[in-house]
Amino acid sequence: MTKIALFGATGTIGRRVLDEALSRGHEVTAVVRDPAKLTADHPKLTVTTGDVLDPASVAAVAKGQDVVVSAVGGGDGPGHQQLIPAAARSLVAGLRTLGDGAPRLIAVGGAGSLETAPGVRVWDAPGLPDWLLQIMHAHGEALEFLRTVGDVRWTSLSPAATIEPGERTGTYRTGDDQLVADADGNSYITAEDYAVALVDEVESPRHVGRRFTVAR
Repeated sequence: MTKIALFGATGTIGRRVLDEALSRGHEVTAVVRDPAKLTADHPKLTVTTGDVLDPASVAAVAKGQDVVVSAVGGGDGPGHQQLIPAAARSLVAGLRTLGDGAPRLIAVGGAGSLETAPGVRVWDAPGLPDWLLQIMHAHGEALEFLRTVGDVRWTSLSPAATIEPGERTGTYRTGDDQLVADADGNSYITAEDYAVALVDEVESPRHVGRRFTVAR
């Protein structure tokens, strides 16, 4: 059993991470701005208010936990640009105050910075709308910041090029900085299987201090 503090528990990915973690018997503290928006009820679930952009709030929630998971999202493109890099910095700053006993950090990342060929990234594809590019680059900026951090144990998990609610199969393939795709070039994962991969990393850390990606 692991103690997990989860930011962004009411979002599409966060809610599935919450359900997956609880189903495996972990204790989850869901950190939300508005507790009324989280209707889940489970004996191992605690709901508390907190602010991912306030390092003191992060530290207060993270103290005594084993892992902090950040599944926060900014809604539209400008919202992501405002939230995602700032949240990464705030999470690290808050965890740093806890010293050597700080929990690990696992952050939900983006697919935009994954390579599709040497020197070519997903976000280099022609015709991508501005709002999507803003989301991709927000996650990319957060990842670049995390890569400068050596005193907090962090992991960033990038999804496949397409992620959406669907079936939980419990199976997935992993990669590092290269987009994982099938023989036809399709890169896909359900939010449910993404949550499986994330909780697997909670239970068996294999990517501390680096980014990895998952796809079916």
